[in-house]
Amino acid sequence: MRKKRETRTVNITNLQTRDGQNKESHVISGYAAVFNSRTSIGNYFDEIIAPGAFSRSLSDGDIRALINHDWSNVIGRTKSGTLRLEEDSRGLKFEVELPNTSVARDLVESMERGDIDQCSFGFWVDEGKETWDYSVEPALRTLVEVELYEISVVSLPAYEDTEVSLVRSKEIGKQVEKRLAIIKKIDKTLGVTK
Repeated sequence: MRKKRETRTVNITNLQTRDGQNKESHVISGYAAVFNSRTSIGNYFDEIIAPGAFSRSLSDGDIRALINHDWSNVIGRTKSGTLRLEEDSRGLKFEVELPNTSVARDLVESMERGDIDQCSFGFWVDEGKETWDYSVEPALRTLVEVELYEISVVSLPAYEDTEVSLVRSKEIGKQVEKRLAIIKKIDKTLGVTK
């Protein structure tokens, strides 16, 4: 089964900007994902991220921080030490030491004004690294382990990414609807009432 690229957008919690080591550098930090926080995905299903879902990626991945999922706007990288990621009891915490570039300075200005306050992350899920609970409506997907490849500070989710996410959500939504219909038929046949 081929892995599908997915993105999720969340509000950055505990967002901070501060001066770095010198006057030209800034550091932004916050939570890119919060564990056990139920989120509706395209009104097809709900999703939560289990604690520890990012641990494998953090131990062996080279993850980048981007602006608006744009790979030409890399603002940090774990390999270089300018992006620091860690899981704590709350979620996926990040800290990015921004480069002294015009795009990074523009980002700081927009964040300080409150115009930008969301973060998104891109990931893949390997088969068997998610669980589904079809006994609730909407169905609940739990991400047990994800392969994180980027986090992005975003003004809005990029249209292309949103469209790709929506198409993926519709595919999953159709599968969820089929499974729920099967479960209802089985329950009806067995005389189970809920």
